[in-house]
Amino acid sequence: MKFGPVPVSEAMGAILAHSVKTGGQSLKKGRTLVAEDLDVLRAAGLGEVIVARLEEGDIHEDEAARLIAAALTGAHVSPAEPFTGRANLYADAEGLALVDEDRLRAINRLDERLTIATLPAHEPVGMRQMLATVKIIPFALPRSVIDTALELAGQGGPIVSVAPFGVTTVDLVITKLPQLKASMIEKTEQVVRGRLERCGADLGQVILCDHSKDDVANAIARLTPDTPLLLFGASAIVDRDDVIPAGLQRAGGEVVHLGMPVDPGNLLMLGKFGPSPVIGVPSCARSPKLNGFDWVLQRVLAGLEVGAHDLMDMGAGGLLKEIPSRPRPRELRGGEIPVGRRSAKIAAVILAAGRSTRMGPENKLLKLIDGEPLVARTVRQISASGASPIFVVTGHEDEQVRQALAGADVTFVHNPAYRDGLSASLKAGISAVPGEVDGALVALGDMPNVGGQVVDKLISAFNPGEGRSICVPLFRGKRGNPVLWGAEFFEAIRGLSGDIGAKHLLADYSEAVCEVELDDKAVLLDLDTPEAFAAYEHA
Repeated sequence: MKFGPVPVSEAMGAILAHSVKTGGQSLKKGRTLVAEDLDVLRAAGLGEVIVARLEEGDIHEDEAARLIAAALTGAHVSPAEPFTGRANLYADAEGLALVDEDRLRAINRLDERLTIATLPAHEPVGMRQMLATVKIIPFALPRSVIDTALELAGQGGPIVSVAPFGVTTVDLVITKLPQLKASMIEKTEQVVRGRLERCGADLGQVILCDHSKDDVANAIARLTPDTPLLLFGASAIVDRDDVIPAGLQRAGGEVVHLGMPVDPGNLLMLGKFGPSPVIGVPSCARSPKLNGFDWVLQRVLAGLEVGAHDLMDMGAGGLLKEIPSRPRPRELRGGEIPVGRRSAKIAAVILAAGRSTRMGPENKLLKLIDGEPLVARTVRQISASGASPIFVVTGHEDEQVRQALAGADVTFVHNPAYRDGLSASLKAGISAVPGEVDGALVALGDMPNVGGQVVDKLISAFNPGEGRSICVPLFRGKRGNPVLWGAEFFEAIRGLSGDIGAKHLLADYSEAVCEVELDDKAVLLDLDTPEAFAAYEHA
């Protein structure tokens, strides 16, 4: 890849390395320069511009990120569409993140231009939480680097996956001593139940018995050996011959390991009863704060095999104890599964209320394309994306449009003021969007070729924290539709009036606009006239 300043006259087709502001216009970095852009640069009096130009064997940053992200992806993981050389991986289930750290290190050591960051292995994750991000530092990566990375990723199982929480029931034995208060026993059961529920499991049988080897053995014998078992002693386990491990062995179970290099949680016991794991719970687990018991319990609930070496390897990062210089390290709020950055929740608003006067007497949205109404085709395409929920704004010929969309997973929003113009439909749609979404994709009902991949690319680009709150598709230097608007602009949209859309808001909030370059002219195609429709049918 060639990088550096070139005369503006030689910059055609090159990638703009840094954003350029020229009066009322802004050319964003990463943009592939077209003739109109060069005119803007010349008008601003610029003689040269810093660009990147791909050479033979170079792979564009987005394609490089896509290829590597796909190679990393394992079970219950979905890669998002890449943008600016970044492709994120998200969890498709609640569970534990699994990371092959050795192969991850090997790939990261291949080349400084290729970087992969993941959550720590065995970190609990929620649905749609980010697990990993692939970032290509420059604007391209040599094919040779990518090929080596793909070869490493293919040597074994997936590098990034999720083990879902699949265990549904766990039994519990609690022992008691005369001095142990009933309130403490009740608290013990409540804290255990809460931990299980946060991982999708229920507390099964609960047996209370005296703190003696025989009573523990008898209690265990009453349980079925195919359910994970927790043994919560009235006093700490300090030796293999102590009450809890000895009782387990008398019941026919085995002690796999006693102790772990995690504090709090040192005095945990790992055992087996039949095919099922047994955890001798440390006393610190009466508190809902994070401790070593959580790490072992979460692996058990995710169906992972836990052995002695697994416990021994928990020492790095295992200092969880609060000390004056490090208060409440890694504390979970009430012990719940942490939720890190998740994929943006984006709704879709499809405008299908207009009278289509330029089409003549027919409603263009009801015209057939390969036997399918135009509006139905548009909705089907957008439904294949990550945008959800989908709202369809109706007005003119409301019943016919609804009938054309019969069976579609959409919510209809009727705009009785559709004759007032586009802004009325836009306001009606945005007003219907629920408050918990991060943004809304505004799409026109007569854009039948805008597929799910286009929408997902816009969603991937959306990142208000990095100044990308409005995402606009770009094809060969021209802006198109649909446009993704961050929730912060909903109030401005609701303030529109007349037969105009939100186009002028792009100029008002230019600093928040992100142009997403696409190799798809579908973002410029809408079917407003009989001539346009006829040309589309015969293309």
